[in-house]
Amino acid sequence: MRFSLSSRSGSGPVAGVAGAAGVLTVMAGVLALSGCATTPGGDGGPDATYAVFAETPAASGAGSYADDTPTAELPDPAWLDEVAEATGIPRRALQGYAGAALVSAEVRPECHLGWNTLAGIGWVESHHGTIFGGAIQENGVTSDLIIGVPLDGVGFQEIPDSDDGAVDGDTEWDRAVGPMQFVPTTWAAWATEANGDGVPDIHNIDDSSLSAAEYLCFSGGDLGTEEGWRAAIAGYNESPAYLDEVLEYADRYASEAAG
Repeated sequence: MRFSLSSRSGSGPVAGVAGAAGVLTVMAGVLALSGCATTPGGDGGPDATYAVFAETPAASGAGSYADDTPTAELPDPAWLDEVAEATGIPRRALQGYAGAALVSAEVRPECHLGWNTLAGIGWVESHHGTIFGGAIQENGVTSDLIIGVPLDGVGFQEIPDSDDGAVDGDTEWDRAVGPMQFVPTTWAAWATEANGDGVPDIHNIDDSSLSAAEYLCFSGGDLGTEEGWRAAIAGYNESPAYLDEVLEYADRYASEAAG
């Protein structure tokens, strides 16, 4: 049985999906992936705009999320081949983003979430699941665990342990986890099952992409507007520089996919 996609209400946004947490230790250094990157977009000021909406073609006869079709089976395979080659996004990662976007279009058509926005976040958070030299496997799970640094307040947001280490393996501090870099509290609130096995997996690109889609739509409302898109990304990470980098990649991917 799938986790319900009915609207969550009452608690409001939860501590940011990545918050200040999308920071991963890489190659003996620390690469700040969430909000600390310097990009051509500047400081995220008034000139930053929202990402164009890129639509995802569905496979003919693939079914729907409502009839329990796994999200990975929803996108058109030929489109996945073409766009993966054009953008450089690993095909299996793209499959997760595109499947989640199709579900969003099915159950939340008013949200206008494009696959390219999820892909922009996926690049910034984990380089599409490849940040530690691994990859997203055919089953959608990352080949290597992607776990961020402890959120101990030293240069990052301070989030004491909330899950007894069940999600992130740390019993002192929370950490961001998985290809879309959820902190445990946000995962607990928004974990959504996408592939039909009944268990949301934070390390699975299908589950984590659909969970991110749910959170983005909740945070932004209509992502087809600048106000909505900005609010959605700010819910994920409030840093202006983070918005700039997600925007840069989301727009780039849409342009490259369009040819």
